[in-house]
Amino acid sequence: MDQYDEIRESDIAIVGMACRLPGAPSVEAFWRNLREGVESTTFLSDEELLAAGVDQRLLDDPSYVKAAQLLPDADQFDAGLFRITSDEAEILDPQHRQFLECSLEALEDAGYDPGAYDGSIGVYGGAGMNTYLLHNLHDRYREASALDDYRLMLANDKDFLTTRVSYKLDLRGPSLSVNTACSTSLVAVHTACLSLISGDCDVALAGAVHIKVPQRQGYRYQEGMILSPDGHCRAFDAKAQGTIVGDGVGVVVLKPLRNALTDGDFIHAVIKGTAINNDGAAKAGYTAPTVEGQAAVIRDAQQIADCPPHTIGYVEAHGTGTPLGDPIEVAALNSVFTEDAQYTGGTEGAEGTGRCAIGSVKTNIGHLDAAAGMAGLIKTSLMLRHAELVPSLNFESPNPEIDFAAGPFHVATELTDWPAPDGAPRRAGVSSFGIGGTNAHIVLEAPPARPAPSRPRPAELLVLSARSPQALKRAMADLARHLRKHPDLSSADVAKTLGAGRRAHRHRCAVVCSDLREAALALALADREQLITGEAADDRPDVVYAVADRLGDGGAHALALLRALPVYRAELRALTGVDPEALVGSDDTRAALVAQLAAARLFTTWGVRPAAVTGGPVARLVGACLSGALTVPEALNLLDTDPANWTGVPQTPADAPADALLLRLQPDGTAPIGLHRTAHDLATVWAAGVDVDWEAFYGGEQRCRVPLPHYPFEHKRHWVEPDHRTAQRTQESDTLTEQLGAAVGYERVGILTEFVQHEIARVLGTEAERLPEVDRNLFDMGLDSLILIDITARLGDALGERVEASAFIEYPTIGSFTEHLAVVLGLVEKAAPQQDDGRTSRRAAMRRARS
Repeated sequence: MDQYDEIRESDIAIVGMACRLPGAPSVEAFWRNLREGVESTTFLSDEELLAAGVDQRLLDDPSYVKAAQLLPDADQFDAGLFRITSDEAEILDPQHRQFLECSLEALEDAGYDPGAYDGSIGVYGGAGMNTYLLHNLHDRYREASALDDYRLMLANDKDFLTTRVSYKLDLRGPSLSVNTACSTSLVAVHTACLSLISGDCDVALAGAVHIKVPQRQGYRYQEGMILSPDGHCRAFDAKAQGTIVGDGVGVVVLKPLRNALTDGDFIHAVIKGTAINNDGAAKAGYTAPTVEGQAAVIRDAQQIADCPPHTIGYVEAHGTGTPLGDPIEVAALNSVFTEDAQYTGGTEGAEGTGRCAIGSVKTNIGHLDAAAGMAGLIKTSLMLRHAELVPSLNFESPNPEIDFAAGPFHVATELTDWPAPDGAPRRAGVSSFGIGGTNAHIVLEAPPARPAPSRPRPAELLVLSARSPQALKRAMADLARHLRKHPDLSSADVAKTLGAGRRAHRHRCAVVCSDLREAALALALADREQLITGEAADDRPDVVYAVADRLGDGGAHALALLRALPVYRAELRALTGVDPEALVGSDDTRAALVAQLAAARLFTTWGVRPAAVTGGPVARLVGACLSGALTVPEALNLLDTDPANWTGVPQTPADAPADALLLRLQPDGTAPIGLHRTAHDLATVWAAGVDVDWEAFYGGEQRCRVPLPHYPFEHKRHWVEPDHRTAQRTQESDTLTEQLGAAVGYERVGILTEFVQHEIARVLGTEAERLPEVDRNLFDMGLDSLILIDITARLGDALGERVEASAFIEYPTIGSFTEHLAVVLGLVEKAAPQQDDGRTSRRAAMRRARS
């Protein structure tokens, strides 16, 4: 019997994952480092530490450990992608930024575009202590106005970590911040699984992030504390004296296993059961662990999973490498696993190795605090999927306080194959124990066998998009590289994932290919002849169907299409009730009508709805059928009559408007026939900005989602240095006052206008590049009411006058606002007449302000 013949309602699939960890900016890089036994500790030079602000006296202290587990580019963020202004981005907790980007990466890895997904997606996550606010924003926070205080709260409080993700990615499921110290991420996974089982959401994101500021600093070792004296974590080893704190973020996408299999999702691993508890008061102190609490949570998770200990071949331990913590953890595991009567003893074999391997990812990347369990979960999922056990580092001889002989465990120290037990799947446990006593354990199982690659069409359509031409170029190169690296991928699966699983941006590229090698070459070379590129306009372009009176190719195009697309064959049969091939094989007006009407209805089903139909008499009938004015039998009957007598059948334009997109429902004499031409036409309209319903386009075909490269973020540095900018702002205010005092009449409006332009440009992060146009609607520029209130407050401080922020509603352009303000303040007698450009009505502005 197949292992998934009976699926439990509580089985949860991990269908997507993303991470950024020390030495590993991606899941792929993390797996490579794990296999190669890479320890990602960075040992910092005195010069680096001095530059980072570390005092020389501390550097001279022999107990100061000059080591760190770093997350590069923690100050970088693609603010524009998430419609976040530069001003907001620089006060936004770096943990929130990284979690937001990683959440998008995880959804893309799963192959889901939230905007197109017909279901609810929940978010469950947590973050570490916000040291960016503590170290870098403290001056600003201390001097903050009520408004600035409110904005800093929204940008930095843990409460807004997950709800910001839901808002920016348009996710409609529950959005919960979960924080239990070191066990945060596994508790978030546990909570997400319960929500999926109860039906609170259809898909769930779960994860956590920890980033400390400043990054490039060491720490002072103190005996008895959790930190290692040499920067190495030696879990379970006799020399273990602690761990090293690291930074990282990880997010997984979860979905009920039954649904994931039905929907063709890529499954990394299966969660069979989860459990959480707390140690309570029965321990030496608040931060101390207990054998009883850890054993209870492991036992509960195994019982919920219906996976007894003898079926589990690996445990990813909490493994902090402390002299006290490691023996307690192994004692808890021993107490649970030796309860299983099917274990014949603690050890077996000539070498005395236990039957269950154990390891700790902290030996690779340090202790990630709130994100620690997520690193362990992703590591273990990768081992289950790849059927390999990776080494736990820095282990030479066991801690003498650990009784390995009393249980089935041994430390995994080498890269080894992990074969499945006879007739059973590979299984593993993952533990995470938080300071304060909240314990979590998850039981994982290897993913089911992947179905055979989907059968491609003769011509597949691959689509890519990005916010800028530069990002699109990177996306093309990334995809080309990935396709060359994974030649076993199905072009059908890749096409489905790119179309249905990615948000469509302004700059677009499409390629019609017969195989992925052809697509990879065209993308790598940016082949202008094979690639269809375009830029989506702000307004959806009109599509016009061009209909011919006869099938000039003898019906070859329609014949090839119905043989390639079962849905087209079904559409033709539904229209006529006769054999489609016999019908389109004739070159008469009846064939022309039904073949092109079926193609028109197919394009309409795919979301490409026409604004008009152009052509001769057959076009008139096709248009009438599409609009519902005629039935197909009525249209066929009219074919045999005279058209200047078709009363009630609207005329069609002979030519399409110059700015319309023209879809030929049958090819001209030089165009390719069949599906290639249809895919090319669809690519053309999509590249120009027409939305396509990709689920409908692939409807009826069993296609799977596959992991592909994520969006190429365009990172910029958004960072507030610890020194505050009060002096600079005071100088700016003095300069404005002096300028207004020296100016006369309408010159003062120009000075106010320039001040507001610079303030808005600074907020948007465009000050060095360009100032905003004075007649552009502020709400169309991505500014919200809070930002505009802040700008008016700064302007009021500079003027020494109270400025009404609500004036931006009535006067939503820089020019109209400053002219109104100049009148109110008595700087000019009256404002020059304003021209309404159609975008500045009060009602429209208020709608934008509320949004």
